[in-house]
Amino acid sequence: MMQEEKDHELQEPVGEENKSETTHTQQEVSEKSTEIVTSDVNPENTSEPEKVDSPKEPQEAVSENVPKKNKEAVLTEIDETNAEDAEDKDNHHRHRIPILDYHAMSMENLVGEFQKLVKNEKIQAIKKHVDGIKHEFDLKFQEFIDHKKEEFVSNGGNEIDFRYNSVTKRQFNEVYSEYREKRNQYYKNLESSLKENLANRLGIIEELKSLINVEEDINTTYKHFKDVQERWRNAGPVPRNNYNDVWRTYHHHIEIFYDFLHINRELRDLDFKHNLEEKLKLVLRAEALEKEEDLNKAFRELQTLHKIWKEDIGPVDKEHREDIWERFSNATKVLHHRRQEYYKDLDKIHEKNLEKKNEIIEAIKTISTKVADNHRALQQQIKQIEELRDAFFKAGKVPLKVNEQTWANFKDAVRNFNRNKNAYYKNLKKGQQENLEKKRELLNLAISLKDSEEWETTTSEMKRIQNEWKKIGHVPRKYSDKIWKDFKEACNHYFDRFHALKNKAHKVESENFDKKNDCLERLKAFELSDNRDKDINTIKSYIEEWKKYGRVPYNKKNINQKFNKILDAIFKKLDVSRQESELLKYGNKIKQLASADNDRAIANERSFIRKKIDESKNEIRQLENNLLFFSNASEDNPLVKDVVKKVDNHKNALETWQAKLKKLNVLQHNLHKEIEEAAEEAKADSSEEE
Repeated sequence: MMQEEKDHELQEPVGEENKSETTHTQQEVSEKSTEIVTSDVNPENTSEPEKVDSPKEPQEAVSENVPKKNKEAVLTEIDETNAEDAEDKDNHHRHRIPILDYHAMSMENLVGEFQKLVKNEKIQAIKKHVDGIKHEFDLKFQEFIDHKKEEFVSNGGNEIDFRYNSVTKRQFNEVYSEYREKRNQYYKNLESSLKENLANRLGIIEELKSLINVEEDINTTYKHFKDVQERWRNAGPVPRNNYNDVWRTYHHHIEIFYDFLHINRELRDLDFKHNLEEKLKLVLRAEALEKEEDLNKAFRELQTLHKIWKEDIGPVDKEHREDIWERFSNATKVLHHRRQEYYKDLDKIHEKNLEKKNEIIEAIKTISTKVADNHRALQQQIKQIEELRDAFFKAGKVPLKVNEQTWANFKDAVRNFNRNKNAYYKNLKKGQQENLEKKRELLNLAISLKDSEEWETTTSEMKRIQNEWKKIGHVPRKYSDKIWKDFKEACNHYFDRFHALKNKAHKVESENFDKKNDCLERLKAFELSDNRDKDINTIKSYIEEWKKYGRVPYNKKNINQKFNKILDAIFKKLDVSRQESELLKYGNKIKQLASADNDRAIANERSFIRKKIDESKNEIRQLENNLLFFSNASEDNPLVKDVVKKVDNHKNALETWQAKLKKLNVLQHNLHKEIEEAAEEAKADSSEEE
């Protein structure tokens, strides 16, 4: 039996995708179909033959179709489970290792969980865990390989040439090899140990049989009996196929010995009393399991209680034998009823999971029939499909009868999307090759222009080339990085030369900025004196100095705003009106225009000022017309006050612009006068020479 079990474990799990949930679901059905019912026959009243026969193969768990009157099903299940545990006294440790939802894990996470189990847990305790992990890994890896193969073929490859080296698969195989090596070594050592323990227990039974024939006083024989019991408890595990028969034979001779003890009722009654007390404790523990929320934990505890009842505690007197067993049986029935209700609810959960998975499959089908026609949107759809796949794996188990069909529908939906997606990218690559040729033409043109010194025409052409490049779509990935690098180098080479020349031309502007910055810092530090006129003249000198320095680099022109902001603050302290401060600033501009002696510049300035005057008059006229609509409104009306304020502001601005125009007219008049005087002097000098 044990060798058959080992051979079974060495077999590779089925690698078909549609069995992704079969293993766990079959296990649930097996658990569900095993009825927890108690036997009407107290095991303490049964007798077994002395000979330890080789048992038959353990029967499968009783199905749901078996009538409930078969009340020994639960004892059969408990006996078989305890027999399995008997092969290794530490085998119960597996119950404390949770079986995770391997179906919802990625391949990488499955490998990580596998490594952790092999490293940290007893090798004999993780068989179900490893089977579940390997089953799910094989399914996911096969799906992954199928997807990669489809991509390979859709890209023009021959299926026979397809190869894929997976690091994750290699890691999994390494861990699985380590697990098999440890497992085989464990079973090799265990087989020898189990045989020795079986022989030891059979020897103890023979020693127990001989106690009734020993010629010694009863007290000495009783002590010998107790020693036999203690050695039996510590004799170690035996093969599971011998466990129940060995125990029955042992228990049979225990009862014979107690019958032999009728010679000394005191010793027998003392033992019966002790056994009754211990079994009563087990009954109380079994009855308390009704309140245990974890049904699996409760059933494992019940198995343990049955094992102790059978192995560790002897019989009780006939007066209490049936009653104590009846209480123990009733506690087991209660747990059975709870498990039945639990599996009814579990069926409902599986039906809901099926609804979720069908909805996910329909969502995938909907996307598959409307595959996007551009890369960005298609990438978004790929992301949606991945999210739906994750949701499918996390949706939980479905009824076993529809499990394979559900998985097949899911695979078909995903594969249909992949085919449509691959078809799009196959056509896309054709267009990408055309884009590559266009970009190569632009690259060659950029290389031919990168050393040109016809700055005006070449700069315009290089900008056009760059804009044209942006309009061209993707190129094949293996060329994209290099062609972009070459194109960027050609463009950067030209514009670096262009900007170097431009920076040289802007050297004066940079120097102006430094000078203005120094002037600004000195203006910040300026402190007013008690002499207002003196302070105004000083401010005028700052303004004159500032205007003298001329333009600054475009990206640093905000220094002019900083200068005017400081001036406004100083004028406010000097109680200089805004109009007066504007005219003070304008006075320096007048000087610049005068020194330039440029009629065209003066004409442009006059045109600009007259335009501003017209704009101010129009605004005032429009606002005053608006006031007519408020003829009956109070002057405290917020709207009226706002319009009046705007009218006053525009009138002040109008006065300022008119004052500037007057200064400009004076400047032009003086210039004309100087020109006339110069002409008269030149005429007089000419007459004298004649």
